[in-house]
Amino acid sequence: MTEPKLFRVRGIAPNRTILMMENTLVNVGDGPIEFRGRRLSEYEMTARQIVERSGGRSRVALRTGARLSYTYVDRTRGSYWKFAHAARFELWRLDGNGRRVERVRIGPKLNYCNRDLVRVGNYAGSPHGRVYPACPQQEDLQTATIGTSVGWVDRYPWTYPNNWIEVTGQKGCFVIIHRADPNDTVREKREDNNTSSKVIRLPFRHGAQTCPRFDPTTPPTATGTPLPPEPEPLEPQPTGPVNAPTTYFTLSPPLRWAGLAGVTKL
Repeated sequence: MTEPKLFRVRGIAPNRTILMMENTLVNVGDGPIEFRGRRLSEYEMTARQIVERSGGRSRVALRTGARLSYTYVDRTRGSYWKFAHAARFELWRLDGNGRRVERVRIGPKLNYCNRDLVRVGNYAGSPHGRVYPACPQQEDLQTATIGTSVGWVDRYPWTYPNNWIEVTGQKGCFVIIHRADPNDTVREKREDNNTSSKVIRLPFRHGAQTCPRFDPTTPPTATGTPLPPEPEPLEPQPTGPVNAPTTYFTLSPPLRWAGLAGVTKL
């Protein structure tokens, strides 16, 4: 996952402030990240991960607990079948030594398309053309396939709905952590590259943040800190068939599929 970047502050009524950012999920593994979903309920599919095997053997479908969710984005874009809980934005308060004290916020964007949007780098096995297009929008689909090829990214600009984390009333030094696969529903080659971080001072101003360097090796000093309530939507949600179970807006920060993309060839 890439670190958060392209920060923008926006005030929203009533008396709320959000910090928007770009995010990018990158597949840097040995094979594609592919999930095939089958209809479970009105707005959800169970999904199996399709994993390549070495030696020319056929691919295998793994049950990992993954889900596809029919996710509402905004009035213009409508809804899409996306990978549920693909990534999460977290805001942690830091002490004077750069250690996490408590998690004070999470962002509303949790579901991602996992598509081939832009090819990056020169990774072995990376196709030159798109294999996985934009995620499907047809609501009555019984099955759906989504994925990201090796060396391709699924990127969301800071202007994309729900690519933000709320910072209302927060003051001092914090770290924003972008965490891929927070529910551990992706079979990965590596688990140690699922997070990226950026230290910021709030209220946010561009330039030097004058905060201690983040120490990711030390566990939070306030243990057992529960997640705060999920963020409220920024605009009324529509009724009718386009309405999805995930009714939150997200302004995606730059995340990378570094961990989720690291699929092991069995």
